Order: sequence, then structure tokens, then C-alpha cells
Amino acid sequence: MATPHSPSAQEALPSTIDENIGTIAEYCERHEQRATPAQKLVERISFFLGSPGYFAANALFIVCWIAWNALAPVFDLTQPDEPPFFWLQGFVSLNAFIISTTVLIRQNRMSKLAERNAHLDLQISLLSDEKTSKIIAMLEDIRRESPNLANKHDAQADELAKPADTTSVLEAIDRQTK
Repeated sequence: MATPHSPSAQEALPSTIDENIGTIAEYCERHEQRATPAQKLVERISFFLGSPGYFAANALFIVCWIAWNALAPVFDLTQPDEPPFFWLQGFVSLNAFIISTTVLIRQNRMSKLAERNAHLDLQISLLSDEKTSKIIAMLEDIRRESPNLANKHDAQADELAKPADTTSVLEAIDRQTK
């Protein structure tokens, strides 16, 4: 049995699917190339700040900070930050500021990408609707001209054969989302 990554499984895919995958990969590559160096840097930082390792390091740092400052008097060591840990609060606040800012910057970029992709999806859906309508119209023409078929009129097929009016669809969406 072929696994999803074996050559025989890939050969089973129709060439149009392979072409579509290539087109999507090229689209993603072009989008990545449009990102500014600052956006790429912020995304790398955001990925790092959102990693489990970063969380674990922060938790370990906080625990060690509190333990050091709580146990320093017991071992007659210097206590750099006495409770309520003013310096630790500053570090944690700065860390929260950096994390939230990088997340917001990344979310803004991802939001723009999602909006662009939604627009592309809508265009593809409308194109598919036009193609489907054309196919239905052609099938209806064949059915009407076939002498072997009774009931040569189908009102539902006639309705489906008409492509959607893009302006009307968008206006209906606007009315329902207000």
C-alpha cells in the first residue's frame, strides 16, 4: 500500500491537482517575498516568543528569581530584588509589552493576507459559478433536443443555468452583514 509520501501515491494525483498545488506554492512564495525585512524579523521574533521553549524559559527565570531573592537572606547572600519584586515586575511588564506588540504586528499582516485570500476565494467561487451555469445550460440544451426524453422543460435547471449577478450577491451580503 502506498503511503502519502511515496512516488506511487503522487503519481495517482491528476495533473491538474499537481498544477494547482504548484500555483498555490508560487502564490505563497510571492507573498513571502513581498514582506519587508522588518516584517520578516517581527514574524521570526513572534514565532520565538510564542514557542513553548520561550514560555518554559520565562517560567524558569521567574521561579529562579523569586527563589534567589527569597532564599538570599537565609544563605547570607545579596538580595537584589526584595519582595514585592519591583525589578521582576518591570522585566515581566517589558516582556508582555514586547510580546503583545509583536503579536499585533503579525496579526495585522496575517489579517491583510486573510482578506486578500478571501477576495481570491470569492473570485474563484464566482468563476466556478459561471462555469457551472454554462455546463448546466449546455446540458439543458442537449436534454431539450434529445427526442428520447419527455418533459423537456425544467424550471429549476433554467434558474441554475443563469450565472450569479456578482453585484447583486455583494449587495445582499452587505445588507445581511449590517
